[in-house]
Amino acid sequence: MIDKNRIDKVYRQLEKIGVEQMIISDPVAIFYMTGKWIFPGERFLGLLIKKGSEPVLFLNELFSFAEDCGAKKVYFKDTDFVINVIRPFIESEKILGVDKNLTANFLLAMIESNIAKNFCNASIAIDSARAIKDEAEREKMRISSNVNDMAMDEFKKLLRDGVTELEVAESMLGIYKKLGASRYSFDPIVAFGKNAADGHHMPDNTALKEGDGVLFDVGCVVNEYCSDMTRCFFWKKEPTAIQKEVYNLVRSANEEAEKMLRAGIKLQDIDKKARDIITEGGHGSEFTHRLGHFIGIEDHEFGDVSMANENLTQAGNVFSIEPGIYIPEVVGVRIEDLALITEDGCEILNNYSKEIEVLG
Repeated sequence: MIDKNRIDKVYRQLEKIGVEQMIISDPVAIFYMTGKWIFPGERFLGLLIKKGSEPVLFLNELFSFAEDCGAKKVYFKDTDFVINVIRPFIESEKILGVDKNLTANFLLAMIESNIAKNFCNASIAIDSARAIKDEAEREKMRISSNVNDMAMDEFKKLLRDGVTELEVAESMLGIYKKLGASRYSFDPIVAFGKNAADGHHMPDNTALKEGDGVLFDVGCVVNEYCSDMTRCFFWKKEPTAIQKEVYNLVRSANEEAEKMLRAGIKLQDIDKKARDIITEGGHGSEFTHRLGHFIGIEDHEFGDVSMANENLTQAGNVFSIEPGIYIPEVVGVRIEDLALITEDGCEILNNYSKEIEVLG
């Protein structure tokens, strides 16, 4: 069903940009609004919203369903010219907002058919609404992160001398499902030794050996909401001086950035806090990415924690705090938690230890 509070949030955002009608084509945003997943492939899918009017869901008859989703359902056939199906519901003398997911073939057909006075990318209305999690979403994020914490304990047990990154990665989904997750929120990153210095290394046939650092960057989906966490361990040997130096520096950047979290501070200032710590430690050039990304129904949602983002944190924001240092051929460490901004501060959704841990 259409969630009234969520659609009202979107309407308020549309008012800010002067748009009175919008077609939403992103299946994720439609799920956010209606609670219904529809994956149309190359076919058109659109939810038309206009304040004061019943939302209208346009979908191919291939995707027909009986349940009420809180919107008027308008079906069309593969042989229909979809623009003619949409046209009667559009106020042609007004601007039509569309989202960034609307493909060019449909957008150009709308423009050429003059179904609206003008068009604009109104994605910010949906993105801004989704960036502020309601209480139901917050609880789902807590649950998903708790499952991720529990899974990390199980992932460590997959390690043994000679096991490959791929072998470990291929066992992870089963563990998640036993713990109540439905799927990965992204393909897991498992990196041994020097591979951890590749920030987005994909698991390969590298075998685990004594003295390796082990990086797990993992996440799952529970009740349609994502988790994401990174932890690093050491296999059978105490970390070397450089491994320990890098690990402690990254941990300090992670924890000090988290200590400052609350509503009303610039996102860029959070990034700067972590980046300054790593820079002062002599490894600034080896912290090669932004500090964090927003997360919810999708692992990466609109919004980030970066030096370029001057926006203020708001209660309901959920984003990652994940500083990292990557020294090619030597060591790579990233430590990541999810943080929820609350009305009176911040809640770190991951409780998994960050102490240096030697396994095996």
